[in-house]
Amino acid sequence: MIMTLRTSSPIIHRRPRQLFNIDCEASSVLEQKPPSFICCMMKSASSSMDTLVKPDSIGSDGLPIMPAPPAWYWMLLGRIAVLAIVGYSLWYYQFESLVTVIVVFILVVPMEKIFPRHREQKVRRPKWKLDVTYALSAPFLNIFGVIFAVIVGFFSFTWALGLIVRYFGLVAMIPVSIQPLIAFVLFDFVGYWAHRWYHEVPELWKFHSIHHSPEHMDWISGFRVHPLDFALIAPGFFFLIFAGFNPETSGLLAILQIITGLFLHANVSWRFRPLHRLIQTPEFHHWHHANEKEAHCSNYSGFLPLWDIIFGTYYMPHDKRPEVYGVDEEVPNEMMAQLRYPIRDWGNPLTWPLKFLRHPFRTIGACWRFYMQVLRGVRHSTFRRRGPFYPPFRD
Repeated sequence: MIMTLRTSSPIIHRRPRQLFNIDCEASSVLEQKPPSFICCMMKSASSSMDTLVKPDSIGSDGLPIMPAPPAWYWMLLGRIAVLAIVGYSLWYYQFESLVTVIVVFILVVPMEKIFPRHREQKVRRPKWKLDVTYALSAPFLNIFGVIFAVIVGFFSFTWALGLIVRYFGLVAMIPVSIQPLIAFVLFDFVGYWAHRWYHEVPELWKFHSIHHSPEHMDWISGFRVHPLDFALIAPGFFFLIFAGFNPETSGLLAILQIITGLFLHANVSWRFRPLHRLIQTPEFHHWHHANEKEAHCSNYSGFLPLWDIIFGTYYMPHDKRPEVYGVDEEVPNEMMAQLRYPIRDWGNPLTWPLKFLRHPFRTIGACWRFYMQVLRGVRHSTFRRRGPFYPPFRD
């Protein structure tokens, strides 16, 4: 035991001595180096610090900007959000959307198989899962659609026109038996102009382009609609309600337009030539979705092609049929990315309330400028020259 202590004690004192000798040697080497060496070392250290912290990596708050998460992170987060939306829609609304998809499938798909417009197109064509996701998420997305519809309906001021009609008692002069027919015609007339503005006003087209992004027309493509695009029927609905028409009639017309829209997207070969100028047909609506310059701004009517004929937007060529669908814009392929696509320049929607609280007047001013820009586009679309129109933002 004593021998162990005696042999181990020199080892304990030897290590600090060696370290001290090394430090002394290093310090002596540094002392022998000229001052220029030290200056170069300091300059290189400062330059390395400059390269590590660049001025453009500092935010306005003085804190460094963190690098963005990788692409797979946002893709995973988006899919989790989509699954949550679909799950909530199915659970809370008692599988209402799933029943709707099954019913439409049973009614429309057999017709597409027996009378196909594009024979090579399959039921499980590209991006069919995306459209099914829209269909299953419809109950949840429609909540935001109703909110947007109220906002768009208010700022469209069609309710003011309705109040003028009610003030003069014009609806009361109409016999009750034909009031639904008059409501139908007026609803389609107002819907024509709302649909036209969604195509010819660039700020509105960003939302409506989601509905036109499918490159295949079939039983499920009509479900791909942005929630704000749901507000397309709001101006006509507001006009009828405030003019004094029966609210049930107005609601039924809105539902009828949504249901018939699903069938008009079907991949069927029916042309119904004698009816082309009387009512809307699948051929009429397929040309509306055709990605051809001559058809970009045409066939806006929801029921009666009469409005397209009067205002010069009717397009039904006799020598060809629509072949190419979709849009030229690079629309994302995921549902969450598509929902954000029209508002991607507005920043993160979750920060909008905070921005309003921090800069209320600046936020109100930005909204007002956006509204005035839309009104200028609406005025140009309404009073432009009659005939074909090719908007520059779609080139």
